[in-house]
Amino acid sequence: MSTNSDQVLFDSLPYYDDDLQKYPELRQKVDQELTREQQKGSTDVPHPRLSPPVTLFADNPLLQAEMKRIAAGQPFPALDKTRYTLPEPSSTPSNPEEWKVALDNAYAQLQHQKIRQNNLTLLQTYGANAWRIQNYLLEQNAKNIEKSLEELKELTVEVNRERKNEQDRIGKQLTSLETRWTELISGVLQIEMANVALESQIDQLNKREVELSQL
Repeated sequence: MSTNSDQVLFDSLPYYDDDLQKYPELRQKVDQELTREQQKGSTDVPHPRLSPPVTLFADNPLLQAEMKRIAAGQPFPALDKTRYTLPEPSSTPSNPEEWKVALDNAYAQLQHQKIRQNNLTLLQTYGANAWRIQNYLLEQNAKNIEKSLEELKELTVEVNRERKNEQDRIGKQLTSLETRWTELISGVLQIEMANVALESQIDQLNKREVELSQL
């Protein structure tokens, strides 16, 4: 296929051409070429008409880092349990400042547990419905995507069907024109052979006329 800014010219009709069936040696060459192309690997430049690669979570560095961790097969980092402990002052005898730090930590842990208990209460009260709504939305999105996929498949089938019909029509025209061209060439050759035969007969008649005039 050759292209320019104004037109697209197709030099083959894959739905109509049957050269591979007529000439088995062509099939062998095609298979060799396909094998050679496949051995090049994935270093080839993608076709310019292909969509650019999709970058997942482009606006979320944390999820991007998590995707890279999963792709690298690295284990999930262990939870830091030190933040949930209540260490007492380590110095003996302890001073008031260390006890104040330990007490502030205990208050923070207590507040964290209260917030956690409130969150669990809210989750038990509204979590089931929120989960159902989220599942419903996901199911609707999945159905919409499946519907779009089916429409795209039908459109692809329709495009291929139209392309096949168009190539069959053009192929039959080409075959008819090729047959007509062959007939015309054959007619021209027959006319040329007849002209040569007539010229030979004329030469013989002229020679005969000369012989008769001499007598």
